[in-house]
Amino acid sequence: MAKEKTKQKVEKISEEDLKDLQTLINTINGIQFNIGKMEVQKVSAFDEIRKTKARIGEMQELLLQKYGSYDVNVNDGRINWPKPKVETNGVEGSKKDEK
Repeated sequence: MAKEKTKQKVEKISEEDLKDLQTLINTINGIQFNIGKMEVQKVSAFDEIRKTKARIGEMQELLLQKYGSYDVNVNDGRINWPKPKVETNGVEGSKKDEK
């Protein structure tokens, strides 16, 4: 049986391997830091969305009180009033129930 060569026990890795390892670790740390920053930005953005939705609700209430509707074309300000329902005989739907 042939004798197996045993590797000599070393105390440190080479400078080149150390630099490569440090570069990889620094890359991961940088990516994790950036992910953390993005998470904070995401939470902040969601908070802004929540606040803006609340302000939209307040604006809708104001428009409803002031104009009787909050269904507005945001491009030109025109109120989108519902069209009256018309039956096939040409009479509005609300008169159908009258007899």
